[in-house]
Amino acid sequence: MADIVLRGYAGWNSRCALQVLDQVFPKDAAVQPSLVIVYFGGNDSVEPHPSGLSAHVPLPEYVENMRKIAIHLKSLSEKTRIIFLSAPAVNEAQITEIHGNGLDRSNDSCRKYSEACIQLCQELGVKVIDLWTTLQQRDDWLTACFTDGIHLSSEGSKLVVKEILKVVKEAEWEPNLHWRSLPIEFPEISPYIFVGPKGETAVNVSQLDLEWQTQWH
Repeated sequence: MADIVLRGYAGWNSRCALQVLDQVFPKDAAVQPSLVIVYFGGNDSVEPHPSGLSAHVPLPEYVENMRKIAIHLKSLSEKTRIIFLSAPAVNEAQITEIHGNGLDRSNDSCRKYSEACIQLCQELGVKVIDLWTTLQQRDDWLTACFTDGIHLSSEGSKLVVKEILKVVKEAEWEPNLHWRSLPIEFPEISPYIFVGPKGETAVNVSQLDLEWQTQWH
């Protein structure tokens, strides 16, 4: 049993996140998170606009912002685990096709921010997933992984989930946070219990290997 809190803010970058870090993750909270997955870099890596109004964050500042975020999260509790997702790849041709000219994102810029995030995590001992490389491992990544060249499709999202579960499963964390290792809050017993094929016994659904369970094992 796990409670998952999603905090996704459209158009945000690491600079925005840093401004509300204490508010979102207060150090004096009665209960601290077991796992925090941090995903910034895609917006930070856009090309700077002459007006200074874009989401662009210079690479050195991005690294320091992510460092401060990691240090803050580490200070929440000894049992708070962290996974960073690096800047993803993008499909420049698809971005131009859908959003027109004036391309402000490049795959090479994303690579630089991704590599910087990975290097920082190695320095801090934080788990990190190389999204830039992960997405491009598929031969058809340019057409399969995005809805508009930037945002991930269902296929792209599956790759991310697969990598997250791999890290969680292989991490030597105590307690283990992989979904198969989580304690059951309440037993799978109710008036709606499933009847077995022969109609003679009931089936405990928590013990069944369903298709999605096999897929995300």
